[in-house]
Amino acid sequence: MLQIFKSTDSGLTTLDQVEDGAWINLVNPNEQELLSISKNLNIPAEHLKAALDEEERSRIEVDEGCTVVLIDIPVPNANLQDGGIYFTIPLGIIINDKNIVTVSLQENYVINSFIERRIKSFYTFKKTRFLLQILYKNSKLYLQYLRQIDKASDKIESKLHKSLKNKELIQLLELEKSLVYFSTSLKSNEIVLEKILRSTPIKMYPEDTELLEDVIIENKQAIEMANIYSNILTGTMDAYASVISNNLNIVMKFLTSATIVLSVPTMVASFFGMNVDVPFENNPHAFVIIFIITLVFSVILALTMVKKQLF
Repeated sequence: MLQIFKSTDSGLTTLDQVEDGAWINLVNPNEQELLSISKNLNIPAEHLKAALDEEERSRIEVDEGCTVVLIDIPVPNANLQDGGIYFTIPLGIIINDKNIVTVSLQENYVINSFIERRIKSFYTFKKTRFLLQILYKNSKLYLQYLRQIDKASDKIESKLHKSLKNKELIQLLELEKSLVYFSTSLKSNEIVLEKILRSTPIKMYPEDTELLEDVIIENKQAIEMANIYSNILTGTMDAYASVISNNLNIVMKFLTSATIVLSVPTMVASFFGMNVDVPFENNPHAFVIIFIITLVFSVILALTMVKKQLF
């Protein structure tokens, strides 16, 4: 999908053709759209295709008159429910002398926030400012999703207090995977932000530097939150694993004790079932006597095991 926007006096407008100062947004573009933008804006096709590789790492580089910024953005699963998983995808931002281009594999909340005009003081011709606003929105979105992960984990834990089910444990595992994705992506984004601040590969004004510093602060906060939540979830998973193991040990101990107690009547019945002379064989009340003796012995054995906390 190819979209072209430009800020005018009446607000953000949609264009049919590329103009100076316009913003070109590519979402999972086909080969024809990539070649068209590459030719019209004189941007190497490999820079546009970089964001379409899910394994591409965050980076910033200046090449052939354009600045290429690649970052990771958070995306919720389409089937997201309580305890669902989040993942990250690359977002490419290419800036040349006249235009700014964004490339992503799928529609996402970061770019849609600008398209739907939810960002104030946003102009397509202020390319550096636009880039920093995208980075800031991305950092804020990480924080938002991290809070949602924390709330989801609390909800799952409250369910686990009542019953230990595989469903809740799997949901906790999915949240832990989400935090691993977030932590890795945030650290990669931090390297890009630090490089922008340190080497200034793009022209920046004093207010842009302040915004960049705010982005770095928000990103660092997201990294700390991701690490904290990840440690908490890891500890929670270990605790519930110990609880499950302890419960299993209790059940096995009970079953073992019950087997020992029940083996007494079985052993007595086997003994008196032999084809040899046995006590009480001529007594008409032999069955009742043997049954009572066996029952008393079994009860004494069970009480002894209970006293020693083996039952």
